[in-house]
Amino acid sequence: MADPDKPSALAYTARRVVRHLRWARTEGIRRLVEEDRLDPVERIGTALAKRRWRRANPVPPGAAVPVWLVGLQRSGTNMLTRGLDALPSVEVRNENDRRVFHRFQLRPDAVVTAVLRRSRHRYVLVKPLCQSHRVDELLALPGLAPGRALWAYRDVDDRARSEVAKFGDANLRALRAVADGTIGDRWQGQRLDGAARELVASFDYDRMTPHTAAALFWYLRNSLVLSLGLADRADVLLCSYDALVAEPAGYTRRLCAFLDLPYDPALHAHVEARTPRRDPLPIDGRVRALCADLTDRLDALARPDTTTGGRPVRQGAVEHG
Repeated sequence: MADPDKPSALAYTARRVVRHLRWARTEGIRRLVEEDRLDPVERIGTALAKRRWRRANPVPPGAAVPVWLVGLQRSGTNMLTRGLDALPSVEVRNENDRRVFHRFQLRPDAVVTAVLRRSRHRYVLVKPLCQSHRVDELLALPGLAPGRALWAYRDVDDRARSEVAKFGDANLRALRAVADGTIGDRWQGQRLDGAARELVASFDYDRMTPHTAAALFWYLRNSLVLSLGLADRADVLLCSYDALVAEPAGYTRRLCAFLDLPYDPALHAHVEARTPRRDPLPIDGRVRALCADLTDRLDALARPDTTTGGRPVRQGAVEHG
């Protein structure tokens, strides 16, 4: 019998097609083209600019700085990726790059390291969202230049709304599998401590809505910032989607300072400054309280501290309610 967690190539492709059709219906074709960078003119122009940069700025093998863009799906990582991809000095290895990823998950470390060492750019941006729980290990991969990590997070309601629109009840199914012990080695259950697993097991998934499940999953994944000690690391930057869209230029300057990149307005040319909407979903009260507390803690950690030259504030570890 085929393993449902490891579908055949045909079944996997069919699932992706169905998901893209649902996304196109709910968000529109234009959003789909933008989401998956399907505009050939834009892609060709970007590739030519990067080729010219490589010829003018030879970088020796192994010197490119890896930048790991992590966090949770539907948290604004595509917006960050698109901005950084506009810089010719940055090579982007997105989740659809088959040399680095297989079905959105990283290939073995040795393969990833070999690909990154061959880069002729100043930076290599890699977006392993399914391996966000491994970001401390990825930052320690031998044979690479010292890297940086960007952990992106977004308002829990907006993220839950976007998650369910594109992926349906995927988070609900994953949480149920964690609770009943059938998650196996799937990424959704990786590096959850005992308290997190007890928390997951305390809910009734037959009564939980997909939006509440998406919010609980938001809590679990973003709690890793604290439980893995990432908030205390100088090579990890918390990136708030809401802060970025509220002040694109100012936030981008801070990102450039962290990465030691020259500021370029092209980094946020695609970002329309706006106040994120606040449209609360009917999320379970207990989950809502957990997410509200974690949001406050993440926002405090991500907030620039003028006494440290704009570096984020660092504080505390997480406790699961």
